[in-house]
Amino acid sequence: MLEKEKINFEKTIIVGIVSKDQDESKLNEYLDELEFLTFTAGGQVIKRFWQKLEKPNPKTFLGTGKIEEIHRYIVENEISSVIFDDELTPAQQKNITKILDCKVLDRTNLILDIFAQRAETSYARTQVELAQCQYLLPRLSGMWTHLERQRGGIGMRGPGETEIETDRRIVRDRIALLKEKIKTIDKQMGVQRGNRGAMVRVALVGYTNVGKSTLMNAIGKSDVFVENKLFATLDTTVRKVVIRNLPFLLSDTVGFIRKLPTQLVESFKSTLDEVREADLLLHVVDISHTDFEDHIAAVNKILVDIKSADKPIIMVFNKIDAYKPAFLAEDDLMTERTSKHHSLAEWKNTWMHKVGADNALFISATNKENFEEFKELIYEAVREIHITRFPYNKFLYPDYKDAAEE
Repeated sequence: MLEKEKINFEKTIIVGIVSKDQDESKLNEYLDELEFLTFTAGGQVIKRFWQKLEKPNPKTFLGTGKIEEIHRYIVENEISSVIFDDELTPAQQKNITKILDCKVLDRTNLILDIFAQRAETSYARTQVELAQCQYLLPRLSGMWTHLERQRGGIGMRGPGETEIETDRRIVRDRIALLKEKIKTIDKQMGVQRGNRGAMVRVALVGYTNVGKSTLMNAIGKSDVFVENKLFATLDTTVRKVVIRNLPFLLSDTVGFIRKLPTQLVESFKSTLDEVREADLLLHVVDISHTDFEDHIAAVNKILVDIKSADKPIIMVFNKIDAYKPAFLAEDDLMTERTSKHHSLAEWKNTWMHKVGADNALFISATNKENFEEFKELIYEAVREIHITRFPYNKFLYPDYKDAAEE
């Protein structure tokens, strides 16, 4: 079965650069992620290419020699697609496609393609289509050069309108239509959020594929789709959860990623509104991933961008069952010990000290390890917010009013 699936994968190569802002180690981390993205989209990475440049070539991103080397490899190995780790300008994409004579994508295009595959609901499909149209518009001249000609025939003599201008107008009209459609749905979803009343809202946020949906299923007893691929969940799921006698709303949101396309941030505004309107954020982290600290930084940056970084946050370090520190022999005096060699206990001390013991927890959502402590931590955090909102609820807080009266 696996062999059959492999045959259907597109043969792909991925490309990146080492620059003043990105050393070779960082590039390899990005290319590892790009390879996983490619696999998620249905591609099989055959080879990686990279070049050391002070800044990308404005015409072809890479140098002439490297582009020719990639072209030879494509011809010799029948490669279907070339994917660049950084966003290409329309001119770069047009020039590279002409030289390589095969499908050329960049990271943004790849992520949009994955989102298009994963969109299940009408709303998610509309959001993705809007992002794709916004990405496509400035690239039309590069993608449809065969249409850059004058129309002929009756009624079309004189300057007329070129095919490319017609295409641009169609795409602009489509963008306007999609924005209106999303605006209408956003209003409806805003009313729905308003109808939820004053219940405390908790949102799961985090990098893609860190286990948010698994955690949602474990806490809320829901059936959110879970798969070991990037962006398995696009649509926001909201469930009413009760821990002990305390009800609250828990939402699972789309995962974040480094270099998240700006088109997606705009298109998925309503999904991100769940984060903006939440009272408490559970920032889920895959501690078994070697780059988890970079993932935390990427998520924090997006939270700042959407003006949600000042909310109460509980750090939830998930997948402790899969955590394996880099091996370092006791007699190895040549290798410098780094954070990659930390034991789980050392990471706990580091993060508990950094964010405070009350705001960090290490769990396994799959094995439900430390799950009771996790639920207790959420209960206390939600209870504190709930008391502020409903200070005289005797049923939930029989001791609270007594304390206030004293």
